[in-house]
Amino acid sequence: MPRHVVFVLYPDVSLLDFAGPQTVFWAASHYAHERGMPGYRCHVASEFGGFVAAVEGTAMQTVALDTLDLRAVDTVIVPGSPNILQVAIDSASLIEWLATVSAKVRRTASVCSGAFLLAHAGLLDGKRATTHWAMLQRFHEMFPTVDLDADAIFVQQQNLWTSAGVTTGIDLALAMVEADCGHDVALNVAKELAVYMKRPGAQPQLSEMLISQSRQVPVFETLHLWIVQNLSREDLSVEQLADRVGMSPRNFARVYKEKTGRTPAKGVEHFRMEAARGLLQDRDKPVDQIARECGFGSEERMRVAFQRHFGLSPSEYRLKVNR
Repeated sequence: MPRHVVFVLYPDVSLLDFAGPQTVFWAASHYAHERGMPGYRCHVASEFGGFVAAVEGTAMQTVALDTLDLRAVDTVIVPGSPNILQVAIDSASLIEWLATVSAKVRRTASVCSGAFLLAHAGLLDGKRATTHWAMLQRFHEMFPTVDLDADAIFVQQQNLWTSAGVTTGIDLALAMVEADCGHDVALNVAKELAVYMKRPGAQPQLSEMLISQSRQVPVFETLHLWIVQNLSREDLSVEQLADRVGMSPRNFARVYKEKTGRTPAKGVEHFRMEAARGLLQDRDKPVDQIARECGFGSEERMRVAFQRHFGLSPSEYRLKVNR
């Protein structure tokens, strides 16, 4: 029998929050069937059924929540909306339904700001969760008992899954497919959709590369890419970086600080830190090996950097993100 996945929609829902994960499950069914495993059957539901318009304008036909046979439902997924605070006010019966149904299905998940609806339903109290980076402060103010992880693409806490902004719903769905159908099926889906098989769950929502691009410093974009590709080198000195962009070391250091708000050394360290955080997702990879691959040179130097940035050692950080 297929695993039934229900997407819960409402007016002003974000289309990609729903369409991305749905496409993952649709593609996974093909590869699962090839291997004699059950695939997925996706359903689109709303409080009262009928057409529901996404915030982008597309209208989708839905069935009413009370017509679903919950005995057959495996997974419930709640997409987000840029207007989620108003949605929560207008959707009391939907929130009540979520509070009840979560105990009857195998897993309940949210994409992006959909976490607000799970939190309103009381499902996230005392649990670790995440949501879109732009809503983190508001979420924390409204739900202080939730262990909010600001540096996560998605979080699994028992049978509850939450993901960060928009496209991270694809990462969450791929992780579910891997748990259900194995690595091979999930990898084939990732290849078909031309996405990464795994962006680690605790990878920062905003990467250092994205942050550097948002600062409007195109003169250093090529340099930053080169740094990321050469992090294992310990000798990323000001002189070497300046030579890459055809500037004198003194002028480079001045312009780099002016444009990025960081010294070149701090810029390199942030890229090293981001790479190390991703590699620490692999529980079997030795910390000293990660330190060398990221250019710290020694485990002790990486430990000092982690303590300075996070107040945790690399080993403690690994335990935190893999719990």
